[in-house]
Amino acid sequence: MRKYLVIGNPINHSLSPKLHNFWIKQNQIDAFYDKVKLDSDQLEDLILEVKSKKINGVNITVPFKNVVIPYLDQLTVEAEKTKSVNTIYLKNEKVIGHNTDIDGFEKALNKINFNLVNKNFFILGAGGVVPSIVYALNKMGAIKIFISNRTKAKAQMLKDIFNNLNIVDWGDMPEFDVIINATSLGLNKDDNIELDFSSVGKNKLFYDVIYNPSETNFLKTGKKLGNKCENGKLMFIYQAFSAFKLWHNIEPTINNETIKLLD
Repeated sequence: MRKYLVIGNPINHSLSPKLHNFWIKQNQIDAFYDKVKLDSDQLEDLILEVKSKKINGVNITVPFKNVVIPYLDQLTVEAEKTKSVNTIYLKNEKVIGHNTDIDGFEKALNKINFNLVNKNFFILGAGGVVPSIVYALNKMGAIKIFISNRTKAKAQMLKDIFNNLNIVDWGDMPEFDVIINATSLGLNKDDNIELDFSSVGKNKLFYDVIYNPSETNFLKTGKKLGNKCENGKLMFIYQAFSAFKLWHNIEPTINNETIKLLD
């Protein structure tokens, strides 16, 4: 039986095993997918297990998307350009790091009933998934991308990769059409983003990369103010779709049953 994992810290919130095992069963693959909480000092041993084929593929989540890179043999173009890895596989005895978050975010945003042409985007956070979001937005022709992070130096590191980013002080609110929460604030139901959204206005898009819980306080705030709100469920499904296809050479089914599975 082939073995696949998602690793992170925290990891309890991850629904990756639920989705991947559903597709594994649906396609009658002799495999199992599990989630494991790791510390950074365990990453090297994990990669050795991939190399020795004890583990056949790994998904990476917070906080290891960047930290794992030095342990890998090679990066795909997408992983190299974003300095972010969320999918690992073995090819020609080399452990390869790939990024399916770009694909996941782009496909998810295109499924939302919201006009994204000539829009300004405001990203909260500068963590592991943000380079993928910026990369995808640039591909999609975003007019302006603002970014704000409590630790400004982390936002500056991203600007070093993507020089079209506009850094905003934490607490300031630029003019935007779409605001994206890419912080981890929201994984716990009591989490609040301590920002004043009262001047934002209506008919914007509030997007949260978090999918569990399905409605964070950030999205509740957006809804109260009269804005369209979307969580990260479709992004999660589409990035998983790309990883599954890469590992098994099979395109899994995405339909209402798949989406409801994660409710």
